[in-house]
Amino acid sequence: MKSYLYLENGSVFEGELLTKSTEKTITGEIVFFTGMTGYQEVLTDPSYKDQIVIFTYPLIGNYGINEHDFESKKPHVAGVIVYEGNMSHSHYQAKYSLGEYLDKWNIPLLSHVDTRAVVKNIRQEGSMQAVITAEEKYTVVPGLNGLSAHVAEVSTKVVESFGEGDKHVVMMDFGYKKSILDSLVEQGCRVSVVPFDTEFEQIKDLKPDGILLSNGPGDPKQLEYLLGNIKKIITNFPTMGICLGHQLTALALGGNTKKMLFGHRGANQPVVDLKTKKVYMSSQNHSYEVDEPSLQGTSLQVRFRNVNDNTVEGLMHEDLPIFTTQYHPEANPGPIESSLLFNDFLQMINDYSGREKAYA
Repeated sequence: MKSYLYLENGSVFEGELLTKSTEKTITGEIVFFTGMTGYQEVLTDPSYKDQIVIFTYPLIGNYGINEHDFESKKPHVAGVIVYEGNMSHSHYQAKYSLGEYLDKWNIPLLSHVDTRAVVKNIRQEGSMQAVITAEEKYTVVPGLNGLSAHVAEVSTKVVESFGEGDKHVVMMDFGYKKSILDSLVEQGCRVSVVPFDTEFEQIKDLKPDGILLSNGPGDPKQLEYLLGNIKKIITNFPTMGICLGHQLTALALGGNTKKMLFGHRGANQPVVDLKTKKVYMSSQNHSYEVDEPSLQGTSLQVRFRNVNDNTVEGLMHEDLPIFTTQYHPEANPGPIESSLLFNDFLQMINDYSGREKAYA
């Protein structure tokens, strides 16, 4: 079925709809992902809530969809755009084709689109509002969808417990990926996943050894009303922040964030650890960054930096046991080199626990 992609800047692209979406018109912020693999993880990452994702690699769907690589219980994207997405899948674990899976959730898959031209539009003019529709004429209303409710939509509503380890980590759920939880459990942690707006006293009652602020969708400033609570939590317990959690840490401790032109989304972003001088290839998905000049006077120092564009990729506190990463150290999808940072988190917890006992 012939359908169209309309961009906020007036550009129009024709394609073929490979799914039977019953929605005549799909609207969302259009972003692009540069990885060659990992589309299943992208579709189910809550950070992509209500976004239209265009994949730059031309062949998407060739290994199908399996039952093991989901990052959450359902896909969160509003729509998917590919150059070619209707090939047969051959992986032994595959249960569905890409089209079958998206059909199940009534999400449009638009194929045979000039993806290079679309991405050039985004790189030149930034992420923008877009529409997928069968209508031959359509005017996109400028401005992005309201994102204020997105974290509330993807966060857990109740406290959930996982693992049986010695160390108890409370993960504040802003839209966490399952692979982050799996990484903590594999490290021998008992993990309590709590709603994003859980109060400090409730966190304290859980007696955590450490706190993890998860990834999640949207502008971190949508959660400005929580910054006082977040500051109290992270200044009382060893804390690791990932992606949105990294940005919220900066805001809570006096820094600022700003929107990027088109963000980082892919599995090949080089990041240098200024502490060890090592360079990692990293998996990323974000539209916002920490504004480095705003860190002056906050006691936060840049620990990780993007090699390509010099943006801030992670922070550490001068005095408190707090560090953050803008990228995804659990590496799904992507390279696994930076997964060692979970070891750093546990070592930080152990060091803090030992210091507390010494002064008890």
